[in-house]
Amino acid sequence: MKESDKYLKLVEWSEEDQCYIGSIPGWIGQCCHGAEEEKVYHELCQIVDEWIEIYKKEGLPLPCPTNKKYSGKFQLRLGSELHKVISLKAMQTGDSLNNYCVKMLKQSLAPTNHHGKR
Repeated sequence: MKESDKYLKLVEWSEEDQCYIGSIPGWIGQCCHGAEEEKVYHELCQIVDEWIEIYKKEGLPLPCPTNKKYSGKFQLRLGSELHKVISLKAMQTGDSLNNYCVKMLKQSLAPTNHHGKR
């Protein structure tokens, strides 16, 4: 595995810019753009390789890898009052707290249409 494979590379369409934008979340951020998705991805890979070379040459530690396996679990600290409110909402819907939170997170991340509706 190449060192650069440890870093997540995203290529997304930007309506605002009318082009694809490449980024390395958690490290380099948005760093290239273009009309063709595949070309932007290849440029992004080249940029990561170059940054790794720079870091190594300067003796700097590389950032923590972002392209990793996720367990599906994380701990969330939300305060006792919010915990109570969410627990009550979950009970009212007949869901477990976990299922209710997953549904609400998915709903909040769903893309919106041009009328602002999900």
